[in-house]
Amino acid sequence: MKAKTDLQARARELRLQGRTYNEITAELGCAKSSVSLWVRDLPTPARRVEQGKQAARARWDRELAARDAARQETKRAAAAEIGTLTERELFLIGVGLYWSEGAKDKTYDRRERVIFVNSDPGMIKVYLTWLRLLGVDPEKIHFSVTIHETADIPAAEKFWADLAGIDLADLGTTVIKRHTPTTLRKNTGESYRGCLTVRVRQSAELYRRIEGWWCGIVGAAYEADLLNRT
Repeated sequence: MKAKTDLQARARELRLQGRTYNEITAELGCAKSSVSLWVRDLPTPARRVEQGKQAARARWDRELAARDAARQETKRAAAAEIGTLTERELFLIGVGLYWSEGAKDKTYDRRERVIFVNSDPGMIKVYLTWLRLLGVDPEKIHFSVTIHETADIPAAEKFWADLAGIDLADLGTTVIKRHTPTTLRKNTGESYRGCLTVRVRQSAELYRRIEGWWCGIVGAAYEADLLNRT
């Protein structure tokens, strides 16, 4: 009986030292079920908890890596499906792009001006390519940056100027958004570059054409839908 009591006491001592069940059973030569019974009221060793956390983090990291690999593969496959754009396809894409993201005229505030604002470099590239397709005079295109004051403003201005293919000096005055401490902003870090505003001067006629093109797309889609129902 004393031997068993001594084993129990030693098991508890080892557990308090942070030893695992397997380590205790290996040293004492007793059953794991007995060790579990003797030390069940003691807290789990911090080392054991940390090992569990590390193992969980490792499993989650592997899961995230697998998900990201699948995500990137799906994107690559989808991009390959596009192939080469015809001028008409680019024309229609540009109309939809402008009408979803560009400034629109209001009946209560007539402002027929072609203005496009976006933070996505890809959107800006497609939009500028579309303007070239339409034959818009580059001299009529004006660029400016809008960005929060906490960002790296010079780096953002250079990024957008390079993307637009213009000199920094050709950028308009940057609009600075003042920081509000109570606002939890997530668009921060090196990847945050604010937005680029692209204005086409003397563009009332072009705006009306864009609106007409969009109405034509809507009408054509409506007719196609009706045909599919018959």
